[in-house]
Amino acid sequence: MVSAGMVRGMVPPKDLAASANRSPEALFSPFSVKALQLPNRIVMAPMTRAFSPGGVPGPDVAAYYRRRAEGGVGLIITEGTWVPHPSASNSARVPRFHGEDALAGWSHVVAEVHAAGGHIFPQLWHVGLCLEQPGPAEFPLGPSGIGKPGEKVGEPMTQKEIDAVIEAFAEAAATAKHLGFDGVELHGAHGYLFDQFFWEVTNQRSDRYGGDLVARTRFAVETLQEIRRRVGPDFPICFRFSQWKQQDYGAKIARTPQELERFLAPLADAGVDLFHCSTRRFWEPEMPGSDLNLAGWTKKLIGKPTITVGSVTLDVDLQSSFREGGATSTGLDPLLERLERGEFDLVAIGRSLLVNPSWPVAVRERHLDTLRSFNPEVLGSLH
Repeated sequence: MVSAGMVRGMVPPKDLAASANRSPEALFSPFSVKALQLPNRIVMAPMTRAFSPGGVPGPDVAAYYRRRAEGGVGLIITEGTWVPHPSASNSARVPRFHGEDALAGWSHVVAEVHAAGGHIFPQLWHVGLCLEQPGPAEFPLGPSGIGKPGEKVGEPMTQKEIDAVIEAFAEAAATAKHLGFDGVELHGAHGYLFDQFFWEVTNQRSDRYGGDLVARTRFAVETLQEIRRRVGPDFPICFRFSQWKQQDYGAKIARTPQELERFLAPLADAGVDLFHCSTRRFWEPEMPGSDLNLAGWTKKLIGKPTITVGSVTLDVDLQSSFREGGATSTGLDPLLERLERGEFDLVAIGRSLLVNPSWPVAVRERHLDTLRSFNPEVLGSLH
């Protein structure tokens, strides 16, 4: 699964674990982005499951997503799926978004989710130089050949290589529209390829793709512009980004609101309709002097709708739940308060949806006491 980390001392606010006293109805108001009409504000977060042998999502994967649609999730964002580029992948069990067999599998996923009344985006992914395990990547690529801080593992991408990756993302997005998906998400977070361009530690280029904060967005901007050209004006594009990297949990792209605005504005102008702001703990303020989280600051500065994420209804983040053998279910009041005041628009749920496929039903009926806590053992199957 996508990594996250936490030291034990960083616990949620005391009232996070309280029973829900607020009405959950803010989560169940409709929401629209472009032509897409969602019945509620609940999103299934993308979570790598690696249950697609040979990169082909089978009937079990389709049934897994359908269960979340039947459980009331408004929008499903799939696990990361490889764009059609030979160095995109670091695992042969993670689904790909190219090839007749894999695309037939995704077509079945879409049909199942839609039959259950749900909506679904594929998350399009290229790992770049984040190769934590041997995989099918033909030749790993990164902006400057730097995989981890101070670790030179290759050569900078050439213009031809950059153009090929842009084409791969655009082709995948056009394919998603053709297959009937309701939009797409680009994985621009967690130290993967787009994020390697954003981060000055891994992007030390001196051409137009490197340099200052705005210049480092150019690769993503050109990709977004080409995707928008291929899919047209009404097909929603979501972009997931993060400050933290799996190479460095304390990393920051932007340390001030002004820097965050300079970073996000070119992406918004290039075609992003919805920003998925990845944090490990949603309740943590992003900038000094304000309790706004990353999604809150993004919406305030750019005016685009945002998705918040990070240990919703769980007391610790992913890596801590592995170390400690699980995560305990919590209340919703602090999240609902933020949603009610418009800090963000949508809420992505990850681990809680793995163990509680009908999480939305339990929340709407105010039966939080029935929610199962997260246990890492659930990752051993597609529940």
